[in-house]
Amino acid sequence: MKTLLILRHAKSDWNDPKLDDHDRPLNSRGERDAPRVGELLREHALLPDRVLCSTALRARQTIAAVTTASGYVGDIEYLKPLYLAEPPAYLRALGQLPDTIVRVLVVGHNPGLEDLLKLLTNRIEAMPTASLAQIALPLNGWSELSPQVRGDLINVWRPKEL
Repeated sequence: MKTLLILRHAKSDWNDPKLDDHDRPLNSRGERDAPRVGELLREHALLPDRVLCSTALRARQTIAAVTTASGYVGDIEYLKPLYLAEPPAYLRALGQLPDTIVRVLVVGHNPGLEDLLKLLTNRIEAMPTASLAQIALPLNGWSELSPQVRGDLINVWRPKEL
């Protein structure tokens, strides 16, 4: 059994219209919500074995705040293909993980993350910014992950509930 944690980046700043989307930072709400996700990971004993993160600034700032608040000190892989990715990009990245990794956290963007959650659980769930979902996957190894795999949605935490 493997665990997939899906985290949508925290709320980003739209104040500078000249800024490229990839380079948008977190706004004050995002800076407040991201550490709360880290605290949740620590309190629920959900620290991942590995993090896969979009290269977008808002995703990188989110995971930096999450890891600081949670105490996570493991590897973080920043993957350009996860920027505004659709489910196949997440499946490819996850499928390359070593089997020794039991719990992985992916940090990315909508609508791709909501689509990934629906694909793997057959459940439609809203993932506003800074939302975290936990999925249990019936896998022995990550290379077994495919669009046909169905996992169990354990929980979805949204920032207003934290």
